[in-house]
Amino acid sequence: MPLPALNRAGNLSRAWLLVLAFLAMTAPLSTDLYLPGFPRVQQDFGASASGVQLTLTGFLVGMAFGQLGFGAISDRRGRLVPLLCGNVLALGSSVLAALAPSIEVLIAARLLQGLGGAAGVVIARAIIVDLTHGSESARTMSLMMTVGGIAPIVAPSLGAVLQGPVGWRGVMWTLAGLFALMMCAVSLVFRETRPPEARHGASLLGGLRAVVREPRYLLFAALFATTFAVMMTYISASSFVYQDVMGFSAVGYGIAFGINAVGLISSGYISSRLARTVGPLATVRVAVPLLLAFSVLTLVVAVMPAPRWLLAVPIWLSVTTVGFIMGNSSALALDAVRHVSGSGSAGLGFAQFVFGAVVSPLSGIGGAGTALPMAIIMTIAAALAALLLAAAALRARRRATAGATP
Repeated sequence: MPLPALNRAGNLSRAWLLVLAFLAMTAPLSTDLYLPGFPRVQQDFGASASGVQLTLTGFLVGMAFGQLGFGAISDRRGRLVPLLCGNVLALGSSVLAALAPSIEVLIAARLLQGLGGAAGVVIARAIIVDLTHGSESARTMSLMMTVGGIAPIVAPSLGAVLQGPVGWRGVMWTLAGLFALMMCAVSLVFRETRPPEARHGASLLGGLRAVVREPRYLLFAALFATTFAVMMTYISASSFVYQDVMGFSAVGYGIAFGINAVGLISSGYISSRLARTVGPLATVRVAVPLLLAFSVLTLVVAVMPAPRWLLAVPIWLSVTTVGFIMGNSSALALDAVRHVSGSGSAGLGFAQFVFGAVVSPLSGIGGAGTALPMAIIMTIAAALAALLLAAAALRARRRATAGATP
């Protein structure tokens, strides 16, 4: 029997929050657990660094289009059935990836893995909007990100440890088992949160059309996506930057990656505490300029003749700042399109992973021995986020002025 969604205080119950966070772990588990194996994949298939990074790009493209599809379908068909179907696809494609005989098959399997895994990510956000409102949505989004942030701490270290005994293929079998576990958790805990009357009024394309006509949604969705691009640039380049540029071992890289994840989790938790007092918009207004400043600092250190390990400092600051932005900006975007939250979550995820898929191969264009492309792309993405925040503030002032005019 499904468990109650809300506790006595009217907040999302702990069991639901944990399962939602587990679903949101799809992307970090499927990327971070696998990242330490990049050099071994390159060796096994004789591929280039950019070729290996395409296995990450394929996953991100699948996540982008999968969220677009599953989000819109969940508005029309409900949340539960599409969620379970996505888990089945993710499980099967993980098995295919584990058995891949070539880099091309691995890229294709990762694409399908992203398509299926997208269901959990996009529908988890939609369920939160179904059950919570206003600052509570921002708080819950940040809490989900905090709990889900356990994956980036554990996954790289575990992935590095697994490289010896089982290699990257064993990592894919591990992911298959995790997707099976997700299916069990969803079946045991969740109930349908999209009422039938809401589904009858929604069409697959109508919801998507509604969200692209809402300027506030578009601004904060783009802000969310560009912030994610900063983090994805770091993630996709991190294996080479930490191991080849800074000289860390595979285990040392996993530890450093985990330290950065602790910063992300800490800021996400602090952000959830601020949601009810300071508010999501005020937090974002402070965090975005800081993200730009820290990204510029990363670029400065990358071009300076300084010890390479110093890069770890501005990278940590940048990743930590992301935690103040992601949950709040997603809540601000989805609050503007509550009536089609599945499609809103789909657009949010699509933009997020399209940006991620674009920056992922670009971060490696300079080869494995430089951090400069990563630093440049992080700075550009952070600058775009700052421009979007400025545009949102300008729009809000104009609307306030128009409302005050007799």
